Amino acid sequence: MSISAKLKPAFWDYQEGTGPFKHLFNFRRIWKLTVALTGVVTLMPLTFMAFIDYSVTRNAIKSENVLRMARVVSNTSSAISFFLGERKSAVDFITHENAFEDLKDPLRLAAILKNLQKAFSGFQDLGVIDSSGRQRTYVGPYELENIDYSNQAWFREVLGRGVYISDVFLGFRRVPHLVIVVKHDLPDGSFYLLRATIDTGQFSKLLSGLELGGHGDAFLVNRNGVLQTPSRFFGNVFKKIHLTLPEYSPNAQVFEDQSIKGVPLTVGYAYIANTPFILIIVKHTDELMKHWYQTRKKLLWFLLVSMATILLVILGVASYLVNKIYVADERRVMALHQVEYTNKLASIGRLAAGVAHEINNPLAIINEKAGLIRDIFTFKKEEVSDEKLIGLVDSILSSVERCGTITKRLLGFARHMDVSIQPIDLKEVIDEVLGFLGKEAEYRSITVDVEVADGIPKLRSDRGKLQQILLNLVNNAFQAMADGGHLRIKAYRYSADSVLIKVSDDGCGIPESDLKRIFEPFFSTKKKKGGTGLGLSITYGLVKKLGGKINVQSAVGKGTTFTIILPLKLQQKRGLAHASSVS
Repeated sequence: MSISAKLKPAFWDYQEGTGPFKHLFNFRRIWKLTVALTGVVTLMPLTFMAFIDYSVTRNAIKSENVLRMARVVSNTSSAISFFLGERKSAVDFITHENAFEDLKDPLRLAAILKNLQKAFSGFQDLGVIDSSGRQRTYVGPYELENIDYSNQAWFREVLGRGVYISDVFLGFRRVPHLVIVVKHDLPDGSFYLLRATIDTGQFSKLLSGLELGGHGDAFLVNRNGVLQTPSRFFGNVFKKIHLTLPEYSPNAQVFEDQSIKGVPLTVGYAYIANTPFILIIVKHTDELMKHWYQTRKKLLWFLLVSMATILLVILGVASYLVNKIYVADERRVMALHQVEYTNKLASIGRLAAGVAHEINNPLAIINEKAGLIRDIFTFKKEEVSDEKLIGLVDSILSSVERCGTITKRLLGFARHMDVSIQPIDLKEVIDEVLGFLGKEAEYRSITVDVEVADGIPKLRSDRGKLQQILLNLVNNAFQAMADGGHLRIKAYRYSADSVLIKVSDDGCGIPESDLKRIFEPFFSTKKKKGGTGLGLSITYGLVKKLGGKINVQSAVGKGTTFTIILPLKLQQKRGLAHASSVS
């Protein structure tokens, strides 16, 4: 038997009846509705709460990541702004504390550079540029004296602003660097520029020292999106990044983007005030949300396990309850069929009694007239010689006697439909039952052997119920046998206070898988032949009401044996008469 067959409820294959209220007995539909409604009522709140928790937790973790990144971007941009502002202030301080003539002295300028390098990191060289754009004095590692900067873009920028911080460029030295230039006006109306070169490696050190999770990357770009420091994701200096440059904001901002390969990114940025630089910090969103994904997995597992457990409980409880309803309905239907069956038997009994009484009257007249004719023939010597006529009269008398026996049997059967506990001759009851089926046995050439042991005392039981039990079993045996079969009925004393009756046939037999259900209501192996499945169920109930036991042994193709053990004396209980009347 398959697993699905074992798990399938008993009511699953029940076929609903007919009539205007047949939907009330569609147990499969009732089961489905019960499961659906209970499932919706129980699973919807759980799913709703899980969805809310999912959304709230996800948004909370996402907001926390955004705030953390915004804080890191803000702090880092402040550090860079402070780094550049500090050095700009140092250069401006030099112009105010030193005369133009002093700054044009290479030795003096070299001493100032040395002091700057001791006090501040990042300074590479210093240069003094006159108003014509020519560098008059230079101290540093390159040969840049007397270079004309008048055509450089930064030179024109500083003339308008007074202070200028450039982005990273190559310049004449062909090395990436940035400059801080301060303009200082002279009393005679002219001016000079003090130009300081800052090593870009300081930015890289500053950014590489950040603690960035989520495969983080921090770098600077200019307003055109060109890298000013190396990047893990986007390459080296002077390479243009593919990210969309964010709009200007005075505060640190965070937005979502994706890489060329479609990897989700969380991007934080800040514009460095009074500089051409934009600080950008990029992290992989999946890495940032890794803890959330782990929490989500646990949440989903919890939800799935909870839903599976709830569904299993719903299926089990629904199946149990609907099966209880189904069993109760089966019992109700069985009780109705038993009442109908008993009423039918009672009606048949009353009809038989009426027919027997009606037949007995003309039979009595026929018997009287036939006897009179025979007497006349006997007393009138002249007619006795007609032997053929005498034989016809004797045939009439024997037929009347046979009809009398049948009507007497019908009257006896009708009387036994009423509940009564009385002494019963078991052999006599068996003969009565076989008397009703004798013609069928004769017509189908079925051999019937009856063996009732001597010494069996009379049973004190219900004659009608015992007749019905034997009638059902014999009738079942006839249906199971082919023409020419063999039926055996054996009875003997089983114990001091009980008797055993065996009804055996050599018919088709019952499969082993059906033996456990043979006494269930409406279970029949002959439904295709018109069986109702109530005969053996009623028989089982009648045996129990008589205080006995019944069991069955069968083998397919060999036959079936029903064994009944009945007490010799039935203990009458209160309400037995009523119970018997609806059996």
